[in-house]
This record gives sequence, structure tokens and C-alpha cells, in this order.
Amino acid sequence: MAIPDYGVENDRPAPPPLYERLFEAFERADLAWCSWKSPSRLPDAYAGRSDLDLLIARTDRQQALQILVDCGFKPAPDGPGRDDPAMSSFLGFDPVSGALLHAHVHFRLILGPSLFKNARLPCETAFLERSRLLPGRNPRVLAPEDAALLLFVRRQLEFSRFDPVQIARREQIDQKFRADFAELAPAIDSVGLRSAAEEVFDSDLAGRVVRAIIDDPMGAPASLRREVAGALSLPRRCGGVEAALVGAARTAAFLFGAFNRRHLRTPRIWGRRAPGGGLVIAFVGVDGSGKSTAATTIRNWLGPEIDVVRVYFGTGDGAPSLVLAPFKALAGLIARFIKTKPKGASHGNISDRPPGPVYSALFAVWAMAVALDKRHKLITIQRAARRGFIVVTDRYPQNEIENFNDGPLLYRLPAAPDWLRRFEQAIYMRAHRAPPDLVVKLQVGPETVQKREPDMNPALIVERLASLERLQFPGAQIIRIDARAPLEDVTGKVKQAVWNVL
Repeated sequence: MAIPDYGVENDRPAPPPLYERLFEAFERADLAWCSWKSPSRLPDAYAGRSDLDLLIARTDRQQALQILVDCGFKPAPDGPGRDDPAMSSFLGFDPVSGALLHAHVHFRLILGPSLFKNARLPCETAFLERSRLLPGRNPRVLAPEDAALLLFVRRQLEFSRFDPVQIARREQIDQKFRADFAELAPAIDSVGLRSAAEEVFDSDLAGRVVRAIIDDPMGAPASLRREVAGALSLPRRCGGVEAALVGAARTAAFLFGAFNRRHLRTPRIWGRRAPGGGLVIAFVGVDGSGKSTAATTIRNWLGPEIDVVRVYFGTGDGAPSLVLAPFKALAGLIARFIKTKPKGASHGNISDRPPGPVYSALFAVWAMAVALDKRHKLITIQRAARRGFIVVTDRYPQNEIENFNDGPLLYRLPAAPDWLRRFEQAIYMRAHRAPPDLVVKLQVGPETVQKREPDMNPALIVERLASLERLQFPGAQIIRIDARAPLEDVTGKVKQAVWNVL
């Protein structure tokens, strides 16, 4: 029997090696499995732009999970309140493309709105028995009739006027359903479709479902939608009032999470936690080494799949805490009137004279504001990591070298009182006792720093490059990356280093 290609072009891209190994391992183990969404979405899944939804027989669950791990995937649990025992997420890294791959494994066909999938289509065994391999090195897929039935039921159950995700993406979601139905239509056998529908619904409802799928799957009346939902009420997770309350709670949590990420920025898990628990990943280097670029790249790379917090420990262009913000604004105004800076400064016109009394007083206030800012951020990132976030930091406080890279500042003021020094040291000691899990040292040459930071003293550049090598961050894993290489190479090495510690 010929295997229908669902209208997908024969030049469909090959899966990345990680997926290819996974598909082959599933076949060798003779598992009951398939990819249960449209084959036209495989290119996006292969490129890491979307997840790959796999249906696996529950009886093969343990073996399938072991194969995923053996092939290089890592489990990524959903956040509290969003997890479902019938689903698991696994992440993989494709070093060739740099893509983060997401295999979304289903042991039951759990359906419903984006924020609360409450229903189940109890025909996984039959669907898996009728699945078939696509040509080439691609996965198993559903038979066209089963795919059409599943798509129609999803369309009825996922529709919700109270789901903010549906509201925001309604047109895009409708376009995907419309394209998937159009792709399936030429391959559907009406007799096979009727047989599949009668495995789920009574004969009368099955007939109306089949007619709707063939005639106008996007225009099914609301009455049919209610009947389909009612026929699947028995295997629901929650019913009646409880379902409404759970749905409302998840909607409220989603809206608060969106507000929190934009404004409050407190570490509250919404999506998915890091495999094995949260991590703190710090990028360090001299000014101009690309710390901000690397931190932003990793946040954007991991962010769609795992909850990520990005923290800036410097005093430059990054976002300060509420503690430092007013002092930072005031410092910018004062700096306009300071033509030369005393010994110890890094940028601008620097003299050999010691700091005067006015400068000393102002700098002491600044040093305390910076220290308090760091303490606040240290508390935040430790809580975030404990809750399962990946924390990506641009810089990290240290007390190994006073005159370099986010170390204590009061060393510049010989006359600073001891009690003030002890207060500052206690904050930097907190960072010493809670080092990052991974420190990525971005190494560059003096000519690169001078080009990117023309206002920085050349002698100080050489000194700080040497100091960077001496920084140990006891307890942290340290990776050194030559940031003078092409950006694509640096990005690939940074991603590989981060993936290795996940």
C-alpha cells in the first residue's frame, strides 16, 4: 500500500542527527510511536522553531524515556500547576545548527485550550496501530483519517473565548487549522474516516462529525462542538465547576505572569523548569569582550523552552534595581562636572592624585548603592535558581581582586572607615559563598578592547586582561572562550558550554 505524503513536497528537509538517532532507536526497539501533528510542521520542529509532538504507547513509556536520554535529550519538567502526568518534555541540542530541539512526548492524547487541557481522546492504541513511516529518515505519522479526526476534535475542544492565548493568536491558530485540513483532504478515505469516528462516538454523532470534516471542518456549528465535548466528558481531568475554577486560576496566573515579566520581574515559574534544577550561568570578561551579547543570546535561545532570568551586575547600560536607579541617575549628572578622575578609575581622564574629600564622600555613597544593588540581585538569582530558573548574568560580583571586574569599590578610598568596608565586604562575601554553576570567561586581546572601549586607559586594559585569568570563582565550573573568533563560532561554543551543564 502506498504511503500518502499528505501533499508535502518530496524535498522535505532531513531531520537533524539527534532526531534521526531517536527515530531509528524507536524503530529498532519496536515501540508503538508516531508524530501526531501535521507532517508539514516537521521542518519547523527540525529547525527548533517549534516542538515535535510524539505519541508513544503508555506500555512502552519506560523504554521510550530511556531511549530519549540515551540519544542525548534531557527532561525539562513543566512548571507547578501546568504539568500533566500524561505528557513529558525533553530538550536536545543540535550543535550543527545551534538549535534547541523540543520533543513533546504524549502517552495520552490530552486536548483542550492552551492553558488547561482537560479532555482526552481515548483512541491512542488504534491510532498507533494504523500509523505508518514517512519516506526517508522521517518519523511515523498518523493515518490520514486518524489525523483528520484528531484535528477536528482538537478544533472543537481548543476553542475558548476566555483563553488569552487564543484571543491573542486567534487568527494565526485558525490559519494553522485551515492549512492542516487542506493538506489532509486529498488523502482522506471517507469509509476509513467513518470507521475511526465510530471508535470514539456513537453512530449518529460519528456520521455528523464525518460530514463536517468532509464538507467544512472550520465551520462546524456550536451545537456540534458541544456534542463532541459532551461525548468526551468521561475521561476529563476535571468536570463542571472544578474545571471552570481551574481554568480561571490558570488564566489569572498567566496574566499575572505576563505582567510580572514585563514590570515586576520577580522569579515566578510559568513555563518550564530547567532539567535537574535551576542554574546560574555568569559571563565575565573585560569591558568590550561581548558579555552582554552572549548573555542576551543565551536568554533568547533558552527562553522559548525554559524560564530564564537575565541579570546585569554592572553599573553601565543594564537595568539597575530600585536601590541603585536614583543613584545612577544622579551619578550621570555629577559626572558631567568631573573633568578628571582620581587614581583607580578605569575610563576618562585619570590623574595620579588621590581622591579628594568631596569625591570620596560621593564615591562612598555610590559604592554602598552598588553593593546594595548587588545584594538585592544575589538574593533574586538564588531564589530564581532554587525555583528552577536558568539565571543568566552579565558579570558576577567577586572579592578575589579588588581593583577589577565587579569587585569591592572602597579600596579606592584609603580614608574609608572600617565599618563601611566591613559592610561592603560582607556583601561580596555572600557572592563568594554562592558562586555561579558555570562561569564563561570571554577572552579578547588588548587591541579588541581598545577598539570597543576607546575611552579606557590602555595600561589598565592590559592589567585587567591579566586579572581576568587569575579569577577563580571557587566552586564554579569555568569555561574559557576566545571571543576574538567570528561571532557564529563564539555563539556555538557558548551554547555548547551551557548545554553541557543543563
